[in-house]
Amino acid sequence: MKKTLAVVVCATALSTAGALTSPAVAAPNGATCTLNGQASFSSPLNATAHDFTYGFKGSLTGCSAGDASSPALPGASTVTATISAGSPVVVNGVTYQEPAATGNGSCGSSTTAGKALVQWSDKAVTVIDYTTTGAAAAVALKGTVVSSLTATAADGTTTTFTTTRYLSDNAVGALAFQPPDPTACAGAGVPAAGISGQTVLGSPS
Repeated sequence: MKKTLAVVVCATALSTAGALTSPAVAAPNGATCTLNGQASFSSPLNATAHDFTYGFKGSLTGCSAGDASSPALPGASTVTATISAGSPVVVNGVTYQEPAATGNGSCGSSTTAGKALVQWSDKAVTVIDYTTTGAAAAVALKGTVVSSLTATAADGTTTTFTTTRYLSDNAVGALAFQPPDPTACAGAGVPAAGISGQTVLGSPS
């Protein structure tokens, strides 16, 4: 069976708690990590649905293996990662822009799509082609781990990140999305918000 990679990536419905149920225990061949990050929107989210782009940057830490012999994430207790989508990324001192993450919606409901880049501390790379669907306090993510992501510098040069972990596996997730001031939805809108929650990586066997 394919491994399941439940990665909580940026989504755009505002919530004060994760209304979707996140698996609390890692699968036998996998790991559970804690995600913390920040999303920034090109057009603040408010009560009216509209198109927007966004950037997300965060980290995966505190990983614990579901099984000490797990092959899914070697050294799970010590491996951490950065995760980003639609954001600048620096390689050898040069800043490249990841492909845009896009969405449509409001504080009440939304859909988004993008590619997320996971860079593990042991130098492994995971690229996830994902979509999200949000409704009030709940956001569902699904996607597939794909072969690569290409980012572009201001002068037009490019760099490509190639997946070395979880290629062709699935991605699913649930998240909690915390704006600094939820009441801003009814006014000027929310330009940025924090994201935190668990991520689960692994397969059931």
